[in-house]
Amino acid sequence: MLTSEQARQNQEKYGFNELVEGKKKSTLQIFLEQYKDFLVIILIIAAIVSGFLGDFESAIVILVVITMNAILGTVQTLKAEQSLDALKQMSAPEAKVIRDGVVKQIPSREVTIGDRVLLEAGDCVPADGKLIECASLKVDESALTGESLSVEKSLDEVPEGAALGDQTNRVFSGSFVTYGRAAYEVTAIGMGTEVGKIASLLKNTSEKRTPLQVNLDDFGKKLSILIIVFCAILFGISIFRGDQPGDAFLFAVALAVAAIPEALSSIVTIVLSFGTQKMAKEHAIIRKLQAVEGLGSVSIVCSDKTGTLTQNKMTVEDYYVDGKRIPVSEINLNDPNQERLLNFSILCNDSSNANGQEIGDPTETALINLGSRLGREAFEVRDVYDRKSEIPFDSDRKLMSTAHVFSGRHVMVVKGAVDVLLTRMTRIRRGEMVEPMTAERKAEIEAQNLEFSRDGLRVLAFAYKEIEENREITLEDENDLTFLGLIAMMDPPREESKAAVAECIQAGIKPIMITGDHKITAAAIAKRIGILKDESEACEGAVIENMSDEELQEFVPKISVYARVSPEHKIRIVRAWQERGNIVAMTGDGVNDAPALKQANIGVAMGITGTEVSKDAAAMVLTDDNFATIVKAVENGRNLYRNIKFSIQFLLSGNFGAILTVLFASIVGLPVPFAPVHLLFINLLTDSLPAIALGLEPHSKDVMNEKPRPMNESILTRDYLARIGTEGLCIGAMTTIAFLIGLNEGGSLLGSTLAFGTLCTSRLVHGFNCKSNKPVIFTKRFFNNIYLIGAFVLGLLLITGVLMIPGLHNLFSVYTLDGAHLLIVYGLALLNLPIIQLMKWIREHLK
Repeated sequence: MLTSEQARQNQEKYGFNELVEGKKKSTLQIFLEQYKDFLVIILIIAAIVSGFLGDFESAIVILVVITMNAILGTVQTLKAEQSLDALKQMSAPEAKVIRDGVVKQIPSREVTIGDRVLLEAGDCVPADGKLIECASLKVDESALTGESLSVEKSLDEVPEGAALGDQTNRVFSGSFVTYGRAAYEVTAIGMGTEVGKIASLLKNTSEKRTPLQVNLDDFGKKLSILIIVFCAILFGISIFRGDQPGDAFLFAVALAVAAIPEALSSIVTIVLSFGTQKMAKEHAIIRKLQAVEGLGSVSIVCSDKTGTLTQNKMTVEDYYVDGKRIPVSEINLNDPNQERLLNFSILCNDSSNANGQEIGDPTETALINLGSRLGREAFEVRDVYDRKSEIPFDSDRKLMSTAHVFSGRHVMVVKGAVDVLLTRMTRIRRGEMVEPMTAERKAEIEAQNLEFSRDGLRVLAFAYKEIEENREITLEDENDLTFLGLIAMMDPPREESKAAVAECIQAGIKPIMITGDHKITAAAIAKRIGILKDESEACEGAVIENMSDEELQEFVPKISVYARVSPEHKIRIVRAWQERGNIVAMTGDGVNDAPALKQANIGVAMGITGTEVSKDAAAMVLTDDNFATIVKAVENGRNLYRNIKFSIQFLLSGNFGAILTVLFASIVGLPVPFAPVHLLFINLLTDSLPAIALGLEPHSKDVMNEKPRPMNESILTRDYLARIGTEGLCIGAMTTIAFLIGLNEGGSLLGSTLAFGTLCTSRLVHGFNCKSNKPVIFTKRFFNNIYLIGAFVLGLLLITGVLMIPGLHNLFSVYTLDGAHLLIVYGLALLNLPIIQLMKWIREHLK
């Protein structure tokens, strides 16, 4: 115990009991960082040059688009960095300590090393420490360990280096006392506590960028360099032909702006936003937009057990009565001993489930919930056999006893741990006979208990004893008992978990269970749902404690279940898989999960049981805490990535067609096919709407038959570039034919108008080509995207209006077309559809 002066000295020496936060970036810094992207820098330069050359429309459009993207990115970043704030709020507001020999209530911030802290039910533990006194103390450490059941504490010493969940003689900051009382001496405060260590991990853990972010950056750089080189060549050709440098440069810039899909970031954001709305309806809330696509790339899913793969509700699985193991589905209440065991389990029980409200210990509520399923409500049984006397559960005895009257006889019912009760039993009930307990019978019961344990079941033993009437039962009565039976229970897997795990495996995704629970329990659940095939694939966190990072990378492919793990273990497991080139999703609900959630490419927090810390560190929150929802999210992510690729394919093939037309005209010495205003019109109207519509293409389940794409695979694969090239060539050829027809019939203005009209309409038609890599022209899929049909109709009306309304010809630098010329535009544009669909059919059959 400390004096006030000693406490003050310790506070000066060790600091206050609070979490230290690193320096945060200002909002302005975060905003300016959005402009570091290579593509954005190129566009800013293009906007400045356009302004100097008098093309203010282009400059304004470019700057508005990239500023909107920067604002959106800033808002997302500010929302994402709140983990430490939530951690700080976890600290207990006040604590009871003994100072100067008297009990004082002080702010938890002032608790220091050496303080003696008093705890009772309902208290939050303010700092880490070792127990000095302990009276039936139970502590909820789920936020730190992930283990759902409260931990029974004792003064018994534990081995050095034991897992956090096994340190039963210590208490930890941020945990809650659920039962009993205790006193402990503080050994660690602030950043030195287990929560503090997690805070340090959280600060030092960098968020991983999703494959789409990496791909778009890489794609933007390569595309920008390619386009700039091309435009520089075109500028040189124009100067060589004798064009004015100012006009040549303005056109080169306009072409660069048209060729660089600056709307791409906005289109991706819009598509992902629609994806998040769809996923929200399917119980997945997306906190970071890129996570939608990232989920589609996941090859490893590290999942918590409790509540995610399981129901987070203890449920009776088996009875053991009359020497037989009886599955819960086969319990027969016409059998006297099975009925007696059910009644005993309801009576020697302090929980209740009135009006659907469960109150009490999870193992006890499991017993009375079984009674409800079998038509025996707890209140009815307790009304008939009311409690006359009791001895409450005690963590030292590991027993609970209650007294009741059965058919005029006073009987004491005893419930407890199998190993404890076996030492107190002298008789056993078999049928209607009570026989002496023999060594063989004890061995049978121990063997059955071991079998239950290997199946991951929690076991309670029930015994009874007739007593004299009209007296209180005592501890002495808990001897010379008659064994009745065992009840085995567990937190069972969710019904949909097995199917979800199978779907994961089919999709090339490896599911891994990482839990704070015991190895036997974890392995039993993992076997049931298909994660674990062999016992050798399960290990405890202690096994990887002293492995080097290189050894761990070699080790992780062999393991599917990790039990009794610490926060550091979780991060190392995630990182090891990442070093092997995998995209990792990690689920979690506790404070202990937060660093690993942040380290993972996609952190997935539980919405029901999850702490605010875990939710803040995660990219996605499950509102139903269900593993199957992650699998749905993966499917959505894969579909969205495919749709984004369709959008990029649409943009680039159309841009490539325009570039080929300009290149052809330059090489053969023809006039420039497009005015800068034409390129701006294409950029704003015939590019964006169909591209967004393609991003909203209806989803398909066939994506789950594919394997996850490699982490380092670029969007611009050889096959993808080949499709863009051939489709762009087709669009460019039709546009060039229209240009040549116009030149021959009416000169450069008519040629430019026909080329402009054909390119715009070709791109609108091309949206239907980009719906799939397979031919869709004669399938239902051709008409299944209402957004694309709407974009096509709107775009066609706009371009037709520009080409045919005389009042617009000066504004858009076009020749007002008659019906015959309009048919040329429509005819050449529509030819792209059967030609490209035929190319898709040939490519598909050549495969």
